[in-house]
Amino acid sequence: MPNFRVKKLKEPKFPFEKDGVKFIDIAKGRVVDLLLVEAGGERFFITIKPSKELFVIKGEKLTRPAKVGLLQKALEIYRDEFCDELVSNSINFKKNSLTKNSEIIKDEISALNELKNHDKVAIEIGFGSGRHLLFQAGEKKDVFHLGIEIYKPGVEQVAKQALKSEISNLCLVNTDARNFLNLVQSNSVDTIYLHFPVPWDDAPHRRVISTEFMSEVQRVLKNGGTFELRSDSRAYVDFSMLKFLDMDFVNLEVFKNRDIEVSSKYEDRWKKQEKDIYDIIVKNYKISEPLNDRDSKFSFSKLNPERVYKNFRRERLKFDDFFLNFEEVYKFSSKNVLLKLSFGDFDVAQNCFILISDNETKYFINEPLKTIKNQKAHKKIGELLLQW
Repeated sequence: MPNFRVKKLKEPKFPFEKDGVKFIDIAKGRVVDLLLVEAGGERFFITIKPSKELFVIKGEKLTRPAKVGLLQKALEIYRDEFCDELVSNSINFKKNSLTKNSEIIKDEISALNELKNHDKVAIEIGFGSGRHLLFQAGEKKDVFHLGIEIYKPGVEQVAKQALKSEISNLCLVNTDARNFLNLVQSNSVDTIYLHFPVPWDDAPHRRVISTEFMSEVQRVLKNGGTFELRSDSRAYVDFSMLKFLDMDFVNLEVFKNRDIEVSSKYEDRWKKQEKDIYDIIVKNYKISEPLNDRDSKFSFSKLNPERVYKNFRRERLKFDDFFLNFEEVYKFSSKNVLLKLSFGDFDVAQNCFILISDNETKYFINEPLKTIKNQKAHKKIGELLLQW
């Protein structure tokens, strides 16, 4: 994460704009302040945290843009314009950093809409270096490829490679695939790849593959569509096979040390170490029911921002199949209040900000995905905020 440390700060006069970067306002927190930034058509926060006699300045994790060059540029401008006595600097903004809008990197909603425009669709979960994803997209021009990756810097690196190779039948999303698949239309995907997922041998509950996940995989696959797992972990493969055998209307193929057209850099390393590599291909023969309508908007009743600010308390609440965690509260100079919270599925948490003003209350910068558990959590959040 790009960052720097300084001894002194100067208060900006808002709004401040330079070289396409706009500093809008600061949300004051109890420990950390959030500087609201707009650049390249995106909004995100920069965190300002006192640390002994210094200030640590870096990008805020939840809103960090996938085009990390935007964050680097904003940090550089803030450093040069409003900071004195630089102690350390870890910003490496380069002219070739991805800062302009790219059709390749999309948010979740845009990606879901894009999938509806294509007859043939392949999804790769956790594409890493992108070697397999880019090869498939380059070879199969008639198939639209969607890459899902939770590691933001990896998204930018693969996007730059795709642009350089002029690959257009591709988009990338920085999100958790387990949430994203819940919103993909039924019977719409030809192939799903999951190559070399983190095995989590010491914490199996954190594995991507689960009964619930495979139920969603089967729902989104077409009749005749395939799910392909590739792994060097025998424990992960054995665990996954038990999940696959519990499924109906599927055919399984298992391979050991199968050569495929392209291999990842990690796979090359493991082959040199003579490690075994396993493939399981799950072919679906089930036609699933259409996805229930989840287009309704998340909305809140009108709230009093000052009252919410005064009554805020850190609190974690557990319910039957979802949770809520009120983490922090901030206040803008406009007196608008910002809440930071996480909620939803126990294993796949949604992290968001809620902005509360005199006129409206809404999710800010990133809206949560409309999964069933997120909808339940949202309803409970609204009820609790009214009590405050």
